[in-house]
Amino acid sequence: MKKYLVIIALLFTAFSINAQQVSSRAKAVRMLAYARPEYQVKDVKVYADTMTVFSLADYPIYPLGKWSNVEQFITNNQLLWYRESGYKRFYDTMTVAVNTLKRLDGTNINWYRSIWTNKLEMVAAKITDTAVVMDNGIKVGMSKEEVFKVVFKSYPKSYTAEINVLKVIAGAAEVGEIYTFKGNKLRHIQIFSKYKYY
Repeated sequence: MKKYLVIIALLFTAFSINAQQVSSRAKAVRMLAYARPEYQVKDVKVYADTMTVFSLADYPIYPLGKWSNVEQFITNNQLLWYRESGYKRFYDTMTVAVNTLKRLDGTNINWYRSIWTNKLEMVAAKITDTAVVMDNGIKVGMSKEEVFKVVFKSYPKSYTAEINVLKVIAGAAEVGEIYTFKGNKLRHIQIFSKYKYY
């Protein structure tokens, strides 16, 4: 009798785990249908508390806009930045001239001017300052709902209730942004790049 109870318990556990996986897949497929057309979303994945959106748009590649030089960016956003210039190793094989912009709260942006695109390309950034606004309008301090409404037209609120991390990634998964929430507020934004632009 104990054997049968153990087998039934194991089967119940297996079915509930499988149901959770189907549920995550179903959420991802449904969220894909809600995506805004300007983001050109090709796939959505949900895993635990993280939602990853794969986009073909320019937003993940140029999260702070397209600029020809650092001075243009500084003049346009009218914030006080501390600037450092130097060389940094990038992608373990290249050393490039990187401009680092910093704010007093620890916000920092690392980028360089590409010889191929003649634009500033991101190396990495961490944004915690509420005054720094992304090109898509997202800034630290926004509610989770406001952030998701930038990427999705509408969606069931229950689909994002347990999401603490939203990743918006370029199609090849080499550049993108990571939005981290604490409670219902956007806590910080991380920008990463593994792509060789130089």
